[in-house]
Amino acid sequence: MSAISRYKEELEQELQACFAGREGFLFNLLRYQLGWTDQDGNPEQTGSRASFHALLAPAVCEAVSGDIKPSLPVAAAVELVYHFSLVHGDVQAGRVDAQSRPSIWWIWGPSQAINAGDGFHAMARVAMMRLGEQGVPPERVLAATEMLDRSCLAMCEGQFSDLAFQDRLLVTTGEYDDMIALKTGALTACAAAGGILAAGGNDDQLATFRKAGQNLGKAWQISRDVADFWGRCGDGITASNVLNKKKSLPLIHALEQAGTSEKRELGTIYMKRVLEGRDMSRVIEIMDSTGARAYSEERAAELVSLAMAAIEGEALEDSHLTGFKQLAKLAVEPASLASD
Repeated sequence: MSAISRYKEELEQELQACFAGREGFLFNLLRYQLGWTDQDGNPEQTGSRASFHALLAPAVCEAVSGDIKPSLPVAAAVELVYHFSLVHGDVQAGRVDAQSRPSIWWIWGPSQAINAGDGFHAMARVAMMRLGEQGVPPERVLAATEMLDRSCLAMCEGQFSDLAFQDRLLVTTGEYDDMIALKTGALTACAAAGGILAAGGNDDQLATFRKAGQNLGKAWQISRDVADFWGRCGDGITASNVLNKKKSLPLIHALEQAGTSEKRELGTIYMKRVLEGRDMSRVIEIMDSTGARAYSEERAAELVSLAMAAIEGEALEDSHLTGFKQLAKLAVEPASLASD
C-alpha cells in the first residue's frame, strides 16, 4: 500500500468517527457530499475523495515524527473545510455536477446547499478539537483551531478576489499569485503546519512546513488550471470554470504575451456577457500560440522545487519523507490523486 493510500484510509476512518451518532437531514447532505450515501440516504461506496489539501497533514506529521495518528483530526478538519468551499463554490458557479454526480444545490436547492456548506465549516472545528483525544496539549489544540479559522478567512478572501477577477479583463500574474496563495495556499499551509503541531514539532519546523505547504497548494492550483484547459482532471475540462471567465494562469500569461490582434480577440471573447462552448476552443488556440501551458507547468514545478528545498535543511529521516514526496509529485499531477 502506498503512503497516499494509507493516509486516505486513515482519514476516511477519522471522518467516519466525526460523524458517528450524527443523524438527520443536514448530516445526510454532508454524507452525500463526502460520497458515503446516494441522494436517498442509502449507503454508497464511491471510494475515498480525500483532497490533496488534507493529506498534507499526515504527510508532514509522519515526516517529522514517523507517525500519522496524531494528525488525523487536522486532516479531517481541513477536509471538511475543503468541502465547505466546494459546496458553496457549486452554488456560486451554478455547477450542476460535482465530483461526477449531481451537486447538492442542484438536487436540494441553494438554500440547503448553503446550510450544508456552513455545516461542513462547523464540523471542521469540532473535528479539530479531537486533537485532544490524541494526547496533543491543549495549547496546541487551541493554536491549531485558531490557525484553521485564519486559513478559512484567508481562503474566503482569495475566493472573493477570484470572483472579482471575472469582471476584469486584465489581471497580472502577481495578482493571480496573491489570489491563489489565499484561495488554495492558506488551507494547504494550515494542513502542513497542523501536522507539525500534532507531531510536537518546533517553531522553526512550523514556519518551514507552513511555507512549503503554501507553495505546494499554489502548485496544485496552477496544475488544476492547466488541467481545466488541456488535461483530464476527474471528469475532464471543467467547463464552468472557463465559461464563468475564471482568470487562470494560462489565460493571464496569454493576455500578457499575445500579439495585439490576439489580445483584442481574447478581449472580445471575455467581454461577452455569456461565453459559449466554441469560444473555449479559440481561447485554447491562442494560449497554445503563447506557450501558456509550458509556462504554467514550469511555474508549478518551480513551486514544488521551492517546497522540497525548504525542508532539506530539517535533517529528517528519508524513510519518513516518502508520503510528503509522493504528495509533492501529485501537486503537479492532480488527476493522479483519485487513482492512487
